[in-house]
Amino acid sequence: MAKINRNYLKLPGSYLFSTIGKKVREYAAAHPEAEIIRLGIGDVTQPLAPAVIGALHSAVEEMGQADTFRGYAPDLGYEFLRKAIADYDYGRIGCSISPEEIFVSDGAKCDCGNIQEIFDTNSRIAVCDPVYPVYVDSNVMAGRTGEYDADLQRFRDVIYMPCTEENGFAPEYPEEVPDLIYLCFPNNPTGAVITRDALQGWVDYANKNGAVILYDAAYEAYISEENVPHSIYECDGAETCAIEFRSFSKTAGFTGLRLGYTVIPMALTLEGVRLHDLWARRHGTKYNGAPYIVQRAGEAIYSPEGRSQITGQIAYYMENAKLIREGLREAGYTASGGVNAPYIWMKTPEGQSSWEFFDFLLENANVVGTPGVGFGPHGEGYFRLTAFGSRENTLRAMERIRHL
Repeated sequence: MAKINRNYLKLPGSYLFSTIGKKVREYAAAHPEAEIIRLGIGDVTQPLAPAVIGALHSAVEEMGQADTFRGYAPDLGYEFLRKAIADYDYGRIGCSISPEEIFVSDGAKCDCGNIQEIFDTNSRIAVCDPVYPVYVDSNVMAGRTGEYDADLQRFRDVIYMPCTEENGFAPEYPEEVPDLIYLCFPNNPTGAVITRDALQGWVDYANKNGAVILYDAAYEAYISEENVPHSIYECDGAETCAIEFRSFSKTAGFTGLRLGYTVIPMALTLEGVRLHDLWARRHGTKYNGAPYIVQRAGEAIYSPEGRSQITGQIAYYMENAKLIREGLREAGYTASGGVNAPYIWMKTPEGQSSWEFFDFLLENANVVGTPGVGFGPHGEGYFRLTAFGSRENTLRAMERIRHL
């Protein structure tokens, strides 16, 4: 008799953003006259850059000619894209990452969720709290987290690292040493960053304890301040303890195209086995590669024209972030983030929970955000807004909030 994977039953409710979508659809159906502004899910609104569109058109034409047609992509991705990534994203900042250490995929979310497959099922994971839900949920599905404690809103076998206003929303070393450490900087959801010295401390900690850092750098392109590392490989020794994930979704607006990559250095080994080889085996078995036309589009963002255009789009979103952060403060709210990341992390009004404020904002301002508690128990009393809306909607949302 076939049986289900009962680990799925440990997951409390649906995926956070699915729950938000359901609540918004129900409200919209009951209030068809409402003009809802969505600043909850981190989806981009600006069109693809002209350099990207040009590359897509050229690649489509190639696919229509017998001598330039492409079928399955190479397992790790096309050399032209991996070389561009190695040269620009890493070589430019002094990191010696080779194209052979780069795995092209359809996005960082999938890689962050799937990477746990190459580790022992008994591995203890440590996550920030609040945290991007994919890190925890994918380990729940694998049977690595133990049962869910509804009172504590935590899984019993997960090591949670509180990120609070008191510690600048950056984690401290846990009392219990984990096997796998999930870090995300610039951070989703809080928008916080970590200094180079602090990140070096985590690298030293991981190397000392035989742990592996799973470093989500999906928002590195939004960093504006000095001494904020763009890559964990800027730290000495990171190549022996860290895997890094990157995304084209927010950097270049590829949420609809789907493209990202993971870096696993050849020097990273466990029990005498290169993790690069394990991920290559998994990648080749379960994944057929990002489409050729999409990889050509990704290559285009590294051209001089592409870089200029992408930089302009990032500046557009970061101006939105500034408008949201300053608008909230003018309205009397406490807000952080929005300087090195496109997310603003605000305190809910005293006496209102995260979900209560979600309902209040939706019903009274027709603005959608994300309840902080959806990212973990230490997110209770906070609320996330994204800067990925249009300028018009961002201004309208702030005007509505100011008049609450």
